[in-house]
Amino acid sequence: MKKIIIKSIFFNPVLIGILLFCSALQTCGQQVKPTDRGYAPVNGIQVYYEVYGKGTPIILLHGAFYTIQLNWEELIPELSKTRKVIAIEFQSHGHSPYADRKLDIVTLAKDVEGVMNYLKIDSADVAGYSMGGSVAYQFAVQSPRRLRKLVIISSTYKSAGWLPIVNTAFKDFKPESFDNTPLKTAYDAVAPDKTKWTKFLKQMFDFAKEPFNCGDSNIAKITAPVLLISGDNDGLDKVELMKTYQLLGGGVSDLSPIPKSHLAIVPAQGHVSLMMQTKTILNYLNEFLN
Repeated sequence: MKKIIIKSIFFNPVLIGILLFCSALQTCGQQVKPTDRGYAPVNGIQVYYEVYGKGTPIILLHGAFYTIQLNWEELIPELSKTRKVIAIEFQSHGHSPYADRKLDIVTLAKDVEGVMNYLKIDSADVAGYSMGGSVAYQFAVQSPRRLRKLVIISSTYKSAGWLPIVNTAFKDFKPESFDNTPLKTAYDAVAPDKTKWTKFLKQMFDFAKEPFNCGDSNIAKITAPVLLISGDNDGLDKVELMKTYQLLGGGVSDLSPIPKSHLAIVPAQGHVSLMMQTKTILNYLNEFLN
């Protein structure tokens, strides 16, 4: 299986990692049923959501190409024991119908707030992984009064926060690179219209090639506590990551009070494998959110 996948995607290391991650989740994920699910009409499109558990709400924002289950299946059962978990699938992803609307993090962040309005959620903690983390940063900038605490997993608020090899990886992606992959299987299992697969991929390729930047000054104005979780080899520029932490008030010495925002760098983990460290991430989340 792995050999077939690797040959079919032209040895692109970024995509290889994504696909192997999805394969692992398909075999080890726990099963838990949502207490509510449906579509929120926001900003001219339909955004799919699932709700689990009761308590203080936390909104989960997935990575590029993923579904809720592919990204969060291991964490939702644990988080929902003590919290109300609201997981969203972005425009054209998973259950959310394909839409021709241009993808950008500003619009996607507005969609998150739209889902909160629909579900009558005044404020919530927000956790985002990869692409979802960039949207979460933008949400913190656009809707600060709706945010309690922010968790960013292996992500950045600007294109320059990634290493150059990551920013150039998507230029080699082609729709046929995703044929016979777990991502395609997951899409076909839940998408309202499976014929939109190629259009969805092209839409995402265009999105990934577009530079973005929430702005240093805007990040410095975030008043909510922020937890940054990164793998030591996850493709993030660690110099830029440290600058981000400093903008959030971190990077001080013992001579100063411990900042309300935290930074965790997990050793021996890449962008994909980091999300598979369920116990480690859960421990960080529980300590920070509680």
